[in-house]
Amino acid sequence: MKARDPRDEALRAHLGRLLDWEDAHAGFDHAVKGFPPKLRGARPKGWAHSAWQLLEHLRRCQLDILDFCRNPKYLTPAMEEYWPSSVAPPSSKGWDQGVAGFRRDLEELKRLAADREIDLFARIPHGEGQTYLRELLLVADHNAYHVGQLVALRRALGAWKG
Repeated sequence: MKARDPRDEALRAHLGRLLDWEDAHAGFDHAVKGFPPKLRGARPKGWAHSAWQLLEHLRRCQLDILDFCRNPKYLTPAMEEYWPSSVAPPSSKGWDQGVAGFRRDLEELKRLAADREIDLFARIPHGEGQTYLRELLLVADHNAYHVGQLVALRRALGAWKG
């Protein structure tokens, strides 16, 4: 039996926390909790995206990276597929499904980070030099950026109780 490297264990634990922590900023759950349905498709003047567009972009990009990490037959989507065409969700159920999908895929990424069978520093076999560690850090960084946009949008809409 191979001895566990405490540095590897610490890195995996840190990655798991990094993917959804709120130490330095609001996390995803805080940003979407209680988001008023009537404001989910609103775009204040000067804002490029609605909350629905940000939510779907977060969900789609995160799922894309998860798929890239796991699927040897992965195909990169067209750029326009990363953003929804509609400003507003199709329904409250659509919003809830988007939130649930984001959370589900985030948990899968956290499982991937914790999986000791995966060498985090190894190149993804079907990639172009990307490592699992790089992809997990990319997700964490991308999510933090757009969750920050969701919080700022809520503030602009007068719907943030931070």
